[in-house]
Amino acid sequence: MTQPDTTPRRVREAGFPQNGPAPELIDSGFALENADAGFLHHGLNLADLAHVLDLHRRGIVPDEACRKLLALLLEVTEIAAEDFPYDPVHGEPYNSREHFFVSRIGDVAGWLHAGRPRREAARVALRLHLRRQLIGLVEETVVFARDVVDAAETHASTLLPDQTYLQKAQPSTFGHYLLSFVYSAVRDADRLLDELDWVDASPGGAGCVNGTRLLSDRGPIAAALGFPRVIPHTRDAMWQVDGLIHILATAASLLSNFSKLAEDLEIFSSSEFDFVDLDDAYTRSSVLMPQKRNPYALAIVRGASGVVIGRLTGFLAVIKSPSARSDNLIFAYGEVPRALDLSMRITRLISGVIRTLRVNPDRMREELDRGYTQATDLAEYLVQRLGVDYRTAYVVVGNTVREASRAGVPGSRITGEMINTAALEHTGRTWGLADADLSAVLDPEQIVGSRRAEGGAAPAAFADMTRGLRAELRDLATEAAARSAEFDRAEEALLARARETSRRAR
Repeated sequence: MTQPDTTPRRVREAGFPQNGPAPELIDSGFALENADAGFLHHGLNLADLAHVLDLHRRGIVPDEACRKLLALLLEVTEIAAEDFPYDPVHGEPYNSREHFFVSRIGDVAGWLHAGRPRREAARVALRLHLRRQLIGLVEETVVFARDVVDAAETHASTLLPDQTYLQKAQPSTFGHYLLSFVYSAVRDADRLLDELDWVDASPGGAGCVNGTRLLSDRGPIAAALGFPRVIPHTRDAMWQVDGLIHILATAASLLSNFSKLAEDLEIFSSSEFDFVDLDDAYTRSSVLMPQKRNPYALAIVRGASGVVIGRLTGFLAVIKSPSARSDNLIFAYGEVPRALDLSMRITRLISGVIRTLRVNPDRMREELDRGYTQATDLAEYLVQRLGVDYRTAYVVVGNTVREASRAGVPGSRITGEMINTAALEHTGRTWGLADADLSAVLDPEQIVGSRRAEGGAAPAAFADMTRGLRAELRDLATEAAARSAEFDRAEEALLARARETSRRAR
């Protein structure tokens, strides 16, 4: 006969924790989250106001409770984040707010939880903060681009031996060189506005993963907060992170563009090049070596680019976890705003560098004259004049340049006879260039003037680019200002509605 199983059955406990958090958890997790409270504070205030107003409109929150909540929330909107009693002892920022609200109005504060988990409030707050940051970064990028266009126009005729691999490549102008950084910045500004469209959608009313029975329509909360639409899927609304990846990637792209410019300028400002000088305000002295004038601002730009790349890769490592996990977004509350804040400061820094940069055209021309950047044009001229294939022309000109460099003859003084000699050696015959006048072909200024196709450095082509860029920058600035004004109007309307409802609920 089988004996009954008398082994005590284990009962798994359910329900919220009964004891306070361990000190190690306070010092690590909750302290980390509270360090990010400043990014969320204003948005949490607005999210709470919109939530209470919507619950009251639906007849869920009684008038007196609504009045007390709104009065307290309006009071808190006037408290700066650094002055609010966020304390990791109470948990993450939402719990600190709850502790403060309960201390002021008791259990009435519990209405804030109706139909809404704390993560929903934080998700809303993050988006409210990020959309302001994205607008700010677009505006700073426009300032940078305009400063560079101004400098480029100033140096539209300043000849420069442009480089690839840090080797002299072709004659160009410093203005044409500078414009290349504007196009990348404009593309990143466009991307930031695209990412703003992703941010500017409401997760409000999404609950934990599947909404709440208390709210049949998520539109009113979105409208109250100035969101033009809701995120259509409630679970996705709570846990999506792909847009945050795009934001960090664009910030990394923007700063990588600045880093390239900064590294070039660091090289150009060296005594070996002496093409440019940074204004004293963007340099730092050595405490040991009196002669040093270090391009400190450029080191900061380059280093910040690496930091933002690190934030992107670090966030990618965090969000690879299974879906609906808190670590996907706990770190995002600080990492993404900090990356954008750093990006704005670095954008302002590189703008200042460009505005005050001193250029040395004589040194640029000196290096142009002592090099062989005319070689490509000379080979193309031979193709046009003689009908030889480019590969043959390339070899003949290359051999001519090699012999000229050994003889100390600069590129501008290469002669037809020198080409004949190289041609005879390579092809077995001379090319009849003994009396050819190559001065126009070898003159850097005329070479630059020949680049009349779209995107070239010739005056007309260059002017077309600057006109087009200024128009694009006007459009970017206009859109950024319009979006910012929309956010202002929505916030002012929400606060006004809260004040009026608080008065009527008495």
